[in-house]
Amino acid sequence: MSFYQPAPHSHSLWERALLRIPGGVNSPVRAFRGVGGEPFFVNKASGCTITDVDGSECIDFVGTWGPAILGHAPQVVIDAVRETVPRGSSFGIPNPLEVEMAETICRMVPSIEKVRMTNSGTEAVMSAIRLARGYTGRERIVKFEGCYHGHVDSLLVKAGSGALTLGQPDSAGIPTSLAALTSTIPFNNLEALHSAFKEHGPQIAAVILEPVPANAGLYLPGPGFLEEVKTLCREHDALLIFDEVMTGFRLAPGGAQEVYGITPDLTTLGKIIGGGLPVGAFGGKAEIMDQLAPLGPVYQAGTLSGNPLALAAGLAQLREMERINGWQLLENLGTQFEESIRHAIKGKPLTFHRIGSMFCLYFCEGPVRNLDDAKRSDSAAFARYFHRALKQGLYFAPSQYEAGFLSTAHTPEALERASMIVSKILAEF
Repeated sequence: MSFYQPAPHSHSLWERALLRIPGGVNSPVRAFRGVGGEPFFVNKASGCTITDVDGSECIDFVGTWGPAILGHAPQVVIDAVRETVPRGSSFGIPNPLEVEMAETICRMVPSIEKVRMTNSGTEAVMSAIRLARGYTGRERIVKFEGCYHGHVDSLLVKAGSGALTLGQPDSAGIPTSLAALTSTIPFNNLEALHSAFKEHGPQIAAVILEPVPANAGLYLPGPGFLEEVKTLCREHDALLIFDEVMTGFRLAPGGAQEVYGITPDLTTLGKIIGGGLPVGAFGGKAEIMDQLAPLGPVYQAGTLSGNPLALAAGLAQLREMERINGWQLLENLGTQFEESIRHAIKGKPLTFHRIGSMFCLYFCEGPVRNLDDAKRSDSAAFARYFHRALKQGLYFAPSQYEAGFLSTAHTPEALERASMIVSKILAEF
């Protein structure tokens, strides 16, 4: 297979990175292990394009893995950060933006009555799990295969995202005794979920899931699945946690829970609410959230939590999305892109999924409903597709097990160009 070859400056940076950074990257999936070859280094990004350090430009469908819902470097975000920086980049003291963000989140996501900011989605999930255990007095967590919830010890079991890309859905360094407190079952399998509650019901503190799993590609919940998960949690006095770090504020103002009409007890958030800066949050019913210190016995803290730069950027992005009705715009763009791709794959053993501005192309026949189905995808074929696309100016995630993202900056013209390139590449498969 012919790999994309980074130009000299990128290659030089890669050689230097390998000497000082484990694997040359600060997050595993960036290393191109899932597709082979060598990654490139970005110098700048604007709108729907990225430009590497050697001056080559690509249409970007990664969008910094989700946060760039307005595209890269939107002016409203730049202006908000520029206005905030002179007043200080961190205080460690309450600031007004924390209150504004909390009020905005609670207004847009009705299931959240109170919210606490963190510095990453992983930190948000870790804190939500601790809170669920503290609130219920139970220890066991139920998760679903292929759902990635950050690199939290007890949840990095049959995970998706980078762990799955590297063929290691578990991780060394996690105590067996801790992993034993996590029950893992297939997504969209209600029989397995009923069995888990039958066996461990009184010990289950919470069920956590991505309502739309986007770390093993992208597949959707079957009819009635999320409703039954909610019912079982309620019947067994377990909490339901929606990990909406990806889907929150992307699929709708209220996230996947708005789309599917499900009210979880706790929700984890991130990405979009930071406008491209590090951020996370978790929230839910006031009765549960009030168990956090300083009100309750569940300890959680963070020096940079509620960072003014991240919150200024996130608030600006959310306000702009509301102002331009960004979710409808993204649905229109997504429909255009989907129609083109479905035309290109007609009659081929390929499966395309889309919801809103998120999508995935599997190199296998459908249906794809869970992790086992996703793993049927031909990873070698995906790698060929990835490198051919990159050579022609399209950057998709360097892994079969990651979702793609559209932004409001992806113009119809850019999507038409991308669709033509994809169609030409897929004609050879």
